[in-house]
Amino acid sequence: MNQEQRLDYLVDSFLSESSAYEQARVPGDLQGKRDLLRSLMNVRPPYPIGGDVIEVQDEYLRQRAAEKGIVKLSQIPTIAECGSEHTHAGVLSIWQGDITRLACDAIVNAANAQMLGCFTPLHGCIDNFIHTYAGIQLRAECNRRMDELRSIHGDDYEQPTSVPMLTEGYNLPANKVIHIVGPIVYPTLSEEHERQLHDCYTRCLDLCAGEGLRSIAFCCISTGVFRFPQKRAATIAVEAVSTWLGDHPGKLDRVVFNVFKDEDREHYERELL
Repeated sequence: MNQEQRLDYLVDSFLSESSAYEQARVPGDLQGKRDLLRSLMNVRPPYPIGGDVIEVQDEYLRQRAAEKGIVKLSQIPTIAECGSEHTHAGVLSIWQGDITRLACDAIVNAANAQMLGCFTPLHGCIDNFIHTYAGIQLRAECNRRMDELRSIHGDDYEQPTSVPMLTEGYNLPANKVIHIVGPIVYPTLSEEHERQLHDCYTRCLDLCAGEGLRSIAFCCISTGVFRFPQKRAATIAVEAVSTWLGDHPGKLDRVVFNVFKDEDREHYERELL
């Protein structure tokens, strides 16, 4: 089965799961089919599915990862290589791009309190991208973990702010995903929001150290629809990570601040370069 055949097979398989979508029009162009598949994966509840579908999906996503280009840490300079004299310049990096391309021990997902990923088709949030390119197993694992927590804490349980959850990376180049709910800034930024954001970074690093993970890529937690001011968020992220590295020498080989927008890159460069 070639990549186009895998795409057609997956679209047909996911359409046939639900009467709500089985009559949907399948686009004739490649990008249209890719968008339809991603949309079907985005809206799909964490139901079981046949092993054949998983096998085809995994091969399809591995090929898509190769097409997008996997980025290894050896390809990303540290800020020391960029001329920075920061205390931890040999460990820290700034990298602008798609976090689902990064091959490292863990990437950080800016999750919501339900911890099941974004159900909005083709939404541009990082939660949507990570779940799309990891595959449907990621939502299934998150659902199992939340079921376990609800059995302990009650049916209304939602993941608290700043408490990380570790899952497998599945078809991502990264080995693991750390899902964390950042503070929602409403109505205005407060000291509590700042403390919560600081905790997001330090607790993710604590989790890495406890699990023996040596590299991590942080997204810009809470700066999107959660409305945390970007400049202040970058300052808190750098302060939190720098303090943690000073308190835990030798525990991490690389910490990447992953940015997507030019504005965020500029904020981190001002903090570190």
